[in-house]
Amino acid sequence: MYPGDHAVIGATILDPLGLRLSTEEKAFFRDANPFGFILFARNLDSADQIRALCADLREAVGRDAPITIDQEGGRVQRLRAPNWTEWLPPLDHVTTAGENAEEAMYLRYRIIADELRALGIDSNCAPLVDVAHTVTHPFLQNRCYGMDPDTVSRMGRAVANGLLDGGVLPVLKHIPGHGRAVADSHLELPRVDVDHAELTAIDFAPFKALNDLPLGMTAHLVYDRIDPRPATISPVMMRLIRDEIGFDGLIMTDDISMKALSGDLASLSAASRAAGCDVVLHCNGSLDEKRKVGEAAGRLDADGQRRADAAIAARKQPDPVDIRALRAKLDALMNG
Repeated sequence: MYPGDHAVIGATILDPLGLRLSTEEKAFFRDANPFGFILFARNLDSADQIRALCADLREAVGRDAPITIDQEGGRVQRLRAPNWTEWLPPLDHVTTAGENAEEAMYLRYRIIADELRALGIDSNCAPLVDVAHTVTHPFLQNRCYGMDPDTVSRMGRAVANGLLDGGVLPVLKHIPGHGRAVADSHLELPRVDVDHAELTAIDFAPFKALNDLPLGMTAHLVYDRIDPRPATISPVMMRLIRDEIGFDGLIMTDDISMKALSGDLASLSAASRAAGCDVVLHCNGSLDEKRKVGEAAGRLDADGQRRADAAIAARKQPDPVDIRALRAKLDALMNG
């Protein structure tokens, strides 16, 4: 069913259907052997349930596979009050913290890492280092960290360090930059008509500054003056990410089922792999759709396996800290 040696890790990141795995899901994940998993609100109830689900997922593949989530804060956070911390949108957080923003962002994501690790989740789809512009679509704008590449780079580094120190792998997104999009890529394909030099100086710059991070996620948009294909399925853009931006971490697609991309899931999965993405992220689909994605994505190649190994090696035991003290410090920074 799946091309290649079943012992080799599948070139996918997949999500479970509900709160616990069915027998059929367990068998599917055992065979597909995805690099990792991602969780959504439908997978999250209580702390004990989440820990049990994470254990089920890892047992299915027989290894300590990374389990990721979108816990940016603001509108995009899967774990919410009253059981978990409710956060301001990132841009509001940076603005409120002012000159203390770097430290505040570090503390925020160190606390988030602590909440995630307690549940068995060890990866977070952050930092988001898309540079905001006045035209940035509302779906993205207040998820950004600022409107200039230096600020965004500094905040992104603080976010990544907070997560890494908490034993959580950061996922750099949306590489090579989604900030100029005036459309929501969940619903349609954004196009950016800006020359390469300006993109390099502004939009690509934070990704270059953070090109040492272990994991990255692509942007589903077209840079018209560079290549007519969406970046996720563009060999030209993927080569730019590797060579010009210098990112050698494991690259996952943004959700391959988003409406920005046209075509069937199998064709899109194969196209993203052919373009240079290491793994295909597929979310919110049926088990049959997951099978199609897994079969089309295949297994990690030698470079993908090397990057996967490096990413796993970056996952460490959290530095011991007093989380209550960090919360008090953050509160003082935000209200001082």
